[in-house]
Amino acid sequence: MRSDAGKLPSRVKIIEVGPRDGLQNEKQLLPTDTKVELIARLGAVGLTAIEATSFVSPQWVPQMGDAAAVMARIERLPGVAYPVLTPNLKGFEAALAVGATEVAVFAAASESFSRKNINCSIAESLARFEAVTAAAHEAGVRVRGYVSCVVGCPYEGAIAPEAVAAVAATLHDLGCYEISLGDTIGVGTPLTVQRVLEAVMKRLPVERLAGHYHDTYGMAVANIWASLEMGVAVFDASVAGLGGCPYAATSSGNVATEEVVWLLHGLGIETGVALEPLVDCAVWVSAELGRPPASRVARAIMAQRVAAQRPPC
Repeated sequence: MRSDAGKLPSRVKIIEVGPRDGLQNEKQLLPTDTKVELIARLGAVGLTAIEATSFVSPQWVPQMGDAAAVMARIERLPGVAYPVLTPNLKGFEAALAVGATEVAVFAAASESFSRKNINCSIAESLARFEAVTAAAHEAGVRVRGYVSCVVGCPYEGAIAPEAVAAVAATLHDLGCYEISLGDTIGVGTPLTVQRVLEAVMKRLPVERLAGHYHDTYGMAVANIWASLEMGVAVFDASVAGLGGCPYAATSSGNVATEEVVWLLHGLGIETGVALEPLVDCAVWVSAELGRPPASRVARAIMAQRVAAQRPPC
């Protein structure tokens, strides 16, 4: 653990991943209009980075088949970034054609996960990304890197922190301005997450790192706290907890943005995000999907609102 552990950041940046990572595994295809409105609502609550969509094959991810239409129709607010996922050069070129100014690439710390998820080895995936990052830098487009399975893999089990550090360092060397460390199956605990961070921080400064923690076992908020203690000040989250874990049926996936905001505001950490309107957004998008919000914070605030409207006894 860092020698200055306990000195929490005064401000944290939240990367909203709901429109992309949250929706990509939803079986119900949402209309483009709904996705555009979701992005607008998220921007209105004060989020300054909203991952808008993914330029992948619609054969593999049908939900993202309207990526170009979404990017063409969103209103881009001043000071708000709208990154998109581009797994290869073809995807990057498609994103660039519709005005993307920031893209993300996605590697894994697990060899088995890389082969099953994107059908290539870790080394092959990084070679693909080299072409993407080179093209992006030439076009003046920022590139963010993801590393998945940083704690555990559904096929290999526990992942060595040094393996995570090696992939993260390579992405950084390729030109990724920030590396998001993803606990893809949500098996991390504060101790295992801090061990990963310690290993990665031997290769990269903490200012280049972000946390992306899934809530499959209810540990996401605890892992955010552990990361704050290590100096991490950027976290990915998904409104309403959109995006279940594809490797654990009926389990939670992405940590809900409103739960992250509740934690951070309770710690006196600034986010720039308005919680009540964010909960309204969570309720709205959940209704569009035909279900209540998955997050406990959203449900608690909704219950408080109902109780406040009841007449006194």
